[in-house]
Order: sequence, then structure tokens, then C-alpha cells
Amino acid sequence: MPGGRQVAAVTDAHFDVAAGECLALIGESGCGKSVLASALLGLLPANARTAGRAHLGGLDLLTADERTLARTVRGRMIGLIPQSPAAHLTPVRTIRSHMEETVAQLTGVRGRAAVRTAAEAAAARAAFPAGHLDRYPHELSGGLAQRAATALALVGGAPLLLADEPTTGLDRDLVEHTVDELRRHVDAPAGAAGASPGAGSRRALLMITHDLTAAERIADRVAVMYAGRLVELADAKAFFGTPGPRHPYSRGLLRALPEREFTPIPGMPPELGDLPAGCDFAVRCERATDACGRRPRTTDSVACHHPYLPEGVRA
Repeated sequence: MPGGRQVAAVTDAHFDVAAGECLALIGESGCGKSVLASALLGLLPANARTAGRAHLGGLDLLTADERTLARTVRGRMIGLIPQSPAAHLTPVRTIRSHMEETVAQLTGVRGRAAVRTAAEAAAARAAFPAGHLDRYPHELSGGLAQRAATALALVGGAPLLLADEPTTGLDRDLVEHTVDELRRHVDAPAGAAGASPGAGSRRALLMITHDLTAAERIADRVAVMYAGRLVELADAKAFFGTPGPRHPYSRGLLRALPEREFTPIPGMPPELGDLPAGCDFAVRCERATDACGRRPRTTDSVACHHPYLPEGVRA
């Protein structure tokens, strides 16, 4: 950063996503969710630095070179639904052109007519209207651009799909259609064009979202990020139902939903360039004590000095 400052955008992110599983990554804007996804695809800005490991099959994504990422990973091993789809579409090409090129590159379909038919089928899968295929990105609404990006990401049948806010700009019916289609993508056998780890098995989905209703509909597990760190990893049914989240921040996210208490979390998240020495959430937490002046260790998948305990368990 200017002046030689450094920002730890994502720290201590330890998790896995199994074939046949959807992991929903949730948290307030600016907490590092999209940065984490960009790191896995080698799409961070030039001044970014990474450390650690990110394994997909036998490949470490964090140490792979650009040639490997461009020719082997993106689209083939990992599909991406970007957070800002309009910015990822080439402005001088129609959506049909995008779709047909992607089909030709990532599938075994050959022949002009067959590629055209496959491209139209791929668009329909994401509820993208056939009558809009010959439009350019600037002629699309935000919701249509989102559906186009979703259709493109699904074409390759990649073993891992990164969906960054895939329901943005969609009305509730289309949200449900999209998340149901993503669930079908997870449950269907993998086998994209090109050699892929796990071919023949089901696929994995990492979905970054603010839409907790969509997350509840599709997720097997939930990962909660706050100020660049994962603070909780939980089974989705337990998280959204009983006994509920164990981290106070996670509970606050659920309480803020209109269909629950509609009570906002007080205060604002800390700046990533000026994080406290102890618990990042302490200044907003009703359970904070002097112990929270120390950074909490992750125990039983929760990083908190005072987590809520499962019913029937005493501290």
C-alpha cells in the first residue's frame, strides 16, 4: 500500500471443500471473502503476496504459474461466477459469442450448429433468455449480466466452482432457480473437458454470499469470515437451526435478518490495516471481557474466548 503499509486481507483461512459439498462463505463487505477467491485463481493485483497452500488435486494453486492457471485451472479445474459480471464480459462481443467460444474451448462439442445449440442450452440452464443472446454486455441489466456469467461458469463442468455473490441483482424466484441449479451442478458427476482431478465424482462449490436465505437453501457447511479471518465453520443445518451458531458475530448476522429479530450488529468492522491486538470483534460484542484483549485460538472450529455452548453443555 502507499507509504509502505501492508494490509493482511486474509489470514489463517483453514478450510476444505469436498466433492459433492457446498460451503457457503459469509460475512460483511470488506472482510476478505472475494480476495480469498481471487487468490485461488491467481487473480490478485500485482502488489499482493500470498503464503500457505491451496491444494486442488495434486496442484498447489498459490504456487502455480500463470501459464498453468490460464490453460489448466481457470474454467477447466475451477469455474468462476465473478462478483461484478459485467466487468468480466468483453464489451465488444455479444453474449452468444461469449457462450459459443466457451463451449468450443471447454467441451467436446464440434461443428458450428452443434456449438450454437449447446451455447443456447447453456444459457437456458441459467435462465438467460434466448432473445438476449445477441446483445452486448452494456445492453444487459445487472440481473441479466449475472445470469450470463453463471451460464458461462457452468459450461466447463469444472470440479470446483467459485460463486462470488451469484444471486446479486436477481429477484427471489430467480435466486431460487440459480441456487437450485448450482446445487444440481454440485451433485452431478464431474468430467469437464481437459484432465481434471476428481473426474467422475461430484463437484464442489464455494459460494460467497450475503444472501443468508440462499445459503440456507443450498449449503452443507457455513464458514463465517470477519476482518480477514475465519471465525467459525459449522454444519449448515445446525448453524441455521438448532443449536445455532456458536460465535457471537455469527449469531449477530442471523439476528439481523428481517425474518428473525431484524436487529443490526452495533458498530462497524475494524479497518484491515489497523486491526486490534486481540479479538477483532470484541468492541462490538456483548460477551466481551478482558480476556478478549488476546487473540482467540480456534477451538472446535470457533475462534472465540466466549462462544455459545451447545445446549446441555456447561463451561
